[in-house]
Amino acid sequence: MDAYILDAVRTPRARAKPGKGALSGLHPQELLAQTLRQLPARTAVDVSDIDDVVIGCVSQVEAQGANIARQAVLAAGWPISVPAFTLNRFCGSGLQALSLAAMGVASGAQRLVVAGGVEQMSRLGLNADGGGTDGGNTRLREKLFQVPQGISADLIATLEGFSREELDAFGLRSQQLAVRAQAEGRFGRSLFPVKDPDSGDVLLAADDSPRADTTREKLAALSASFMQLGAQVAGPGGETLDALAVRAWPRAREVRHVHTAGTSSGIVDGAGAMLVASGEYVRAHGLKPRARVRAFSAVGSDPVLMLTGPAPAALKALKAAGMTARDVDLWEINEAFAAVVLQTARALEVDLERVNVNGGAIALGHPLGATGSMLVGTAVDELERRGGTVAVVALCTSGGQAVAAVLERV
Repeated sequence: MDAYILDAVRTPRARAKPGKGALSGLHPQELLAQTLRQLPARTAVDVSDIDDVVIGCVSQVEAQGANIARQAVLAAGWPISVPAFTLNRFCGSGLQALSLAAMGVASGAQRLVVAGGVEQMSRLGLNADGGGTDGGNTRLREKLFQVPQGISADLIATLEGFSREELDAFGLRSQQLAVRAQAEGRFGRSLFPVKDPDSGDVLLAADDSPRADTTREKLAALSASFMQLGAQVAGPGGETLDALAVRAWPRAREVRHVHTAGTSSGIVDGAGAMLVASGEYVRAHGLKPRARVRAFSAVGSDPVLMLTGPAPAALKALKAAGMTARDVDLWEINEAFAAVVLQTARALEVDLERVNVNGGAIALGHPLGATGSMLVGTAVDELERRGGTVAVVALCTSGGQAVAAVLERV
């Protein structure tokens, strides 16, 4: 595929505390606008050459409504001739934006496209659009009753036989690796400080979610997050959410609630963006890209299990690139929940030593629409740091889907 990533940038992830989080007072358009402005400053491309801006955002309501991509382009002070649109593939939105940008430039229809994502969860948290798991469609529920993601994560852990101790160990790993990555400056290439647009003061210069004081004992003391949710009556026959999950997957017999706040992704604010160019544009302007998009994919998966799509999505993308899992140096599998990464690594027969080597969303947080673009930057940075060649980024999404991309360091 003739599509190249010239650069990738991201904001720090800020804990989503309404009115108190470091980025909670900044309008999400401004958060994204600051991110966009980083790209031409780093690559020296002419902004007027940008053919389109594609931005992932899950909660497209209120401050994140009105096509936030276009509003951010205007807020960034870019030429009014630069178009933009916003998409929603749930947690995979930021990576889906890269896929569309890569398709545009590889086809020859476009030369230069910005792809990225944004989510300010301190202002618009989970289910801010009111759609829930299925938009409240009772006819759909008669055919297929989808349970919340936390129930799905615990169902996956039950079916795979993952113990609470295994999940806690993975949660601790995420924290320890993220803290180490911060200490060693591994996020420095992509990261930029977010500033107050009025005073110019730095609001946040580094991710503030990782907890260096996390221990196995502290994680073991946390309560299961989704036990009460699973006991809620939701089915038309008076069934609980747990019972509905088991009805779909009777092999489980029960849902063991093993995920906690320490093994689930954190709720944060953040934005990320990438500049994607065609080979023709790269050559014409003497640019040095950082990575090539070799292939990408999107798949549907069981909507009750919901979160098992990353493995088939990765295999589909690797097949398109003429590769196998053995050819991959680094994996970035979004840590929506600990069981998601463990199940994906098991299905792919991948050693965890190559997976999320700088921690993941359990420690760093998961700003829904932005996470995919952030993981791309993390993967490219780490390939360069260790001299690797190939990375795969994969994310599960609500509703039983997943997206993946194969990246090759240039």
